[in-house]
Amino acid sequence: MRCRRMLYIYCTSMIVINNTEAQKPIYRNSAYALYPDSVVQGNFIAKATSSTQINSNYQSPANEFVSPELNFKFSINRKDNEMPSGVNHQFNCVATNGGCETPVIKFGTRFTDNKKIPPDTYLAPDTKFTIKVDMREVLAAFKQAGYFTTFNGDKIYAADFKELYVAGASDPMMWDFDNLHQRPQLELKDPDADGIYETSMILNETKKQKELAAAWKLTKDISRFPQYHSGSNMPDAIYNMALEEMENAVEPDSTFRTGKEWAGVWTRDISYSIILSMAYLQPKVAKNSLLKKVKNGRIIQDTGTGGAYPNSTDRIVWAIAAWELYKATGDRDWLEQAYTIIKNSIDDDIANAQDKVTGMMRGESSFLDWREQTYPKWMQPADIFESECLGTNAVHYKANMVLSEMAGLLNKAVEVKKYALNANRIKDGVNKYLWMPDKGYYAQYLYGNNFKRASPKSESLGEALSVLFGIADNTKQQSVISKTPVTSFGLPCIFPQIMDIPPYHNNAVWPFVQSYWAQAAAKAGNEKSVLESISAIYRAAALFVTNKENFVIANGDYKGTVINSSNMLWSISGNIGLVHKIIFGIEFQSDGLLFHPFVPEALKGKRSLTNFTFRNAILNIELDGFGNKIQSFFVDGKLQPVAFIPANITGTHTIKIILENNKPGGETNQVENHISLATPLAEIKVNVISWPAINGAAQYLVLKNGKEFLKTNETHIQLIESDYAEYQVIAKDAQGYESFASQPVVYGKNKPFLIEAESIVSKTDFTYEGFSGNGFIEISKHKNTIVQIPVMIMEDGEYVISFKYANGNGPTNTENKCGIRTLSEGKTFLGTVIFPQRGVNEWSNWGFSNPVKLSLKKGSHVITLSLEPANENMNFEINQAMLDYISFMRIE
Repeated sequence: MRCRRMLYIYCTSMIVINNTEAQKPIYRNSAYALYPDSVVQGNFIAKATSSTQINSNYQSPANEFVSPELNFKFSINRKDNEMPSGVNHQFNCVATNGGCETPVIKFGTRFTDNKKIPPDTYLAPDTKFTIKVDMREVLAAFKQAGYFTTFNGDKIYAADFKELYVAGASDPMMWDFDNLHQRPQLELKDPDADGIYETSMILNETKKQKELAAAWKLTKDISRFPQYHSGSNMPDAIYNMALEEMENAVEPDSTFRTGKEWAGVWTRDISYSIILSMAYLQPKVAKNSLLKKVKNGRIIQDTGTGGAYPNSTDRIVWAIAAWELYKATGDRDWLEQAYTIIKNSIDDDIANAQDKVTGMMRGESSFLDWREQTYPKWMQPADIFESECLGTNAVHYKANMVLSEMAGLLNKAVEVKKYALNANRIKDGVNKYLWMPDKGYYAQYLYGNNFKRASPKSESLGEALSVLFGIADNTKQQSVISKTPVTSFGLPCIFPQIMDIPPYHNNAVWPFVQSYWAQAAAKAGNEKSVLESISAIYRAAALFVTNKENFVIANGDYKGTVINSSNMLWSISGNIGLVHKIIFGIEFQSDGLLFHPFVPEALKGKRSLTNFTFRNAILNIELDGFGNKIQSFFVDGKLQPVAFIPANITGTHTIKIILENNKPGGETNQVENHISLATPLAEIKVNVISWPAINGAAQYLVLKNGKEFLKTNETHIQLIESDYAEYQVIAKDAQGYESFASQPVVYGKNKPFLIEAESIVSKTDFTYEGFSGNGFIEISKHKNTIVQIPVMIMEDGEYVISFKYANGNGPTNTENKCGIRTLSEGKTFLGTVIFPQRGVNEWSNWGFSNPVKLSLKKGSHVITLSLEPANENMNFEINQAMLDYISFMRIE
């Protein structure tokens, strides 16, 4: 019976394929094809039988042909602290009697399985896997010394030992150390207290129920929203499915739900969604959602590394969403309310996060806020704060421009100029420090320690926003769209990918990013890129019969990313925006609607968009032809000199747009996906810098103070001593792609001058361990809000000041208790110092704040560390750290 059913499905699929092949494809590449009523990817087919139904036979291949070779390592307190990055245990799980078990593996000693895997052997479904690790040496160190020293010299104190996990590459294991606790089976325990910890889990687990629906059929009334008719079933059905899922994404309190698996309102998610299409489709829900992310008259940064703000500063995308909402509604009260919120937030950001040298804003990459998914593992939260990222700066630039425009409408002349000037400072910094002429697109971010370097990876959302917001000039716009790497299944978030990091931001495509890219491609006049982007989004929506959040680059599958969700708001919003903002070219302005349609020739023909609400008017729009140039624009049958609808229009109107049938052309940089090499681990002994060989490296670059110093095929070089120098190593592969730069190591005559914090302020009574001197001090909203630091400088120069601190108020990857303080001398502002969270209740886990550069003259100085109004974090109650000592280092 089962065989007969499978034969029926196969034959039916073949009939559909044959019928589909008779049609001319809208788009085809080596991976899939999009037709007017179907999507075909190998044997998988999605068929739109009408504008209200899609059937799909897609099955995830994620559980097929899974290798039995398992790579993993152990983790104390959810940190990568057992062995160097890229060094893992390897065990061949060839199951017997439904399971396999490791020998007892000594913590910190690499295990390599010598058993050979028989040919054509794969990991059996539902294999029970048991792991055992010997922790006796670690526990003995806790007992004898009070701490255990890891491979890199870090100390883990006995009081801070909370938990032991296993991280790895085979599901349910994962390499996301920060979130290992979300999978309880990954925690190893020692119930008999013999020092041998173990756990068991099911590998290659088969699901009892199919994870995707086989079909979508419209069940909700979506008639109050704009109705789209293209003459083809698949585009119309995908559009209607997005409208229905949009309805599903509204909570009972009339705020947006981020996704099926993501409850609640998240600042960046709803903001990017509102910009894409929700501002005008759901204005009341958009407003409610935006206001839910405001506290104390400021925008909430609700997620981010090390305690959110200011490690992450992309909350400011809220401002662009608020502006889009005003343009859609013309609500003057909203304009005034939003203006105050945005101004307060931007003023804080200027104080806390703006680099006065580059003009750019600090804070981790916008939306790419999952540490090792886009940063080298050596970077601590304070290092990530110091990075100056493309996407984050794009939204800061636009937010400042928005505030300037708002000020103009509110007759605030001083603010118009002030924030426009600041926007241009950011824009100039992006073009000076992040543009890569040799590649023709922008770099991912500046990173490093006291001397930063641009990471040459592309960062796709940032590239798109730089085009859309006008950071890139016309020449750069065309270059960015034609030269940024894209793959068969779509636009990767970053390129190339990071080794040994599972797909999520790394090694994945996000449809909402692809939607912004499509809009940027339309602005740059690149027809090929527009069509590729629309097709990439339609492929996923049709085959998965939902708007997923992300999918894997290698095979376009929704499984295999660390986390995914159906009915994802920003994917939905971007999908709808393809029709409204690209095909029909609707651009909201403060005084009306501007039209600049872009219809690729493959989508040529007549189409309509009816019941489109704009303020007090309803527009029924007809569009004919292809290209991106308007031949004629009619309103109620009358030819208009410009394709513009004023904001004061009322009633129902008919618009007809005829395109010139021009061919904009354009090229794209289609590449095979690529994984960059592992990050080198450099160290200096005496006067030699060395590093272990990196597998696949064709050459190494050695950096000195952020600039290329020399190229070598060796794994060590001799150094000549100077006053101060920071060295890093980069591995390059045969294709010229670079690894991340290694963690900076310092060599030079200058030594840091240390001031024990308890020598200037009374020490606290807390009994934490691992500090230097006679104790440490507490800073909080109630204690030591002002700390005066007297220091004698022996010679003029450029110095950096940093603080050794502890903050056990939360994990390294989220929450909202980052400590923030202002550094000044007299009335002169010197910089912002942050004290990110370093682990839950890990108060003996000491690390360094971000460094602040100072120009100091010889003589005595009093440096002030103070809690200022701008230094509010997102918790608003706890703003605390322990300070061990203050370090002054002369670097120039």
